[in-house]
Amino acid sequence: MSQYLKEVEGKSIHDERMRTRRKEGSVCWFPGPVIVGGGPSGLAAAACLKQKGIPSLILERAHCLASMWQLKTYDRLRLHLPKHFCQLPLMSFPSTFPSYPTKHQFLSYLKAYAQHFHINPCFGKAVVSAEFDHTIGHWRVKTETQEEYVCKWVIVATGENAEEVVPEVEGMDEFAGPILHTSSYKSGAMFSGKKVLVVGCGNSGMEVCLDLCEHNALPSLVVRDSVHILPQQMFGRSTFGVCMGLMKWLPISVVDKFLLVMSHIMLGDTARFGLERPKLGPLHLKNLSGKTPVLDVGTLAHIKSRKINVCRGIKRLTRHAVEFVDGKILNFDAIILATGYKSNVPFWLKVGA
Repeated sequence: MSQYLKEVEGKSIHDERMRTRRKEGSVCWFPGPVIVGGGPSGLAAAACLKQKGIPSLILERAHCLASMWQLKTYDRLRLHLPKHFCQLPLMSFPSTFPSYPTKHQFLSYLKAYAQHFHINPCFGKAVVSAEFDHTIGHWRVKTETQEEYVCKWVIVATGENAEEVVPEVEGMDEFAGPILHTSSYKSGAMFSGKKVLVVGCGNSGMEVCLDLCEHNALPSLVVRDSVHILPQQMFGRSTFGVCMGLMKWLPISVVDKFLLVMSHIMLGDTARFGLERPKLGPLHLKNLSGKTPVLDVGTLAHIKSRKINVCRGIKRLTRHAVEFVDGKILNFDAIILATGYKSNVPFWLKVGA
């Protein structure tokens, strides 16, 4: 490795890429790691490698950095955690940014980060297959555009939110109004005065409901499962920060109990409003299932005041109405699916073949 570092010392990622890759037909040989994904994780990996003198090549399927943030998020989105928990390695957020930067501030930070470290991803390169070739001891990474990159290392940086999860519900084709995933939702302005059903009670679903309220829409929220709702802040600090501090000294079970007591004091009994809590504590549940607790940014107050109606699971859709599993039938003008995302890694990363 020391010899390798010596060979590439002093060369920029871009220059090294142009000088050292060899093309044989549609095959591109690259001496460093190929990073799949040009979002925050991919940028961070490239910057850390560059600091060690190791060139890398980012393949990004979209035509921009952090395409999830740029193309598939709503306008009012902010970081749900304080900025010092979300900054990338080697470069802090600007001190002028608020504790919870907006979507546009976060994107400006990512663009400045890429410029600072001279990171130039290859855009429009959707990876369809990455497989280790034992005959040559290298990975073969193939793209949708029929290119193949041969490298010794592959870094997966496509995140957990690559593809939308769209549930199949009886009657979806029959419903007369628009049905859209939160990846296509930008603002509640187009839904002013309309009855909108939001399906999913995670952080996105809760915040979309709040946005709809602020644009004078009439939202209802489908809550099928139990959910932990925590205050975003306590004692003047972020709840996440308080948790991280406590877990340095206390077991998760004790921190969970503390969170539940504080949440009950600050938010009340959420079960009274149709929001049952899981039997497992929020941190224990996150560790076991990956299910993230909801950090309340103001939605709960609207649920308590009945500006947001909580509904059970959906049984079927009709032309203008939704029938729920508890037998209720309500009319709606539109449906927004806050049903989350899934990783696409299992579809293209070939391991153990």
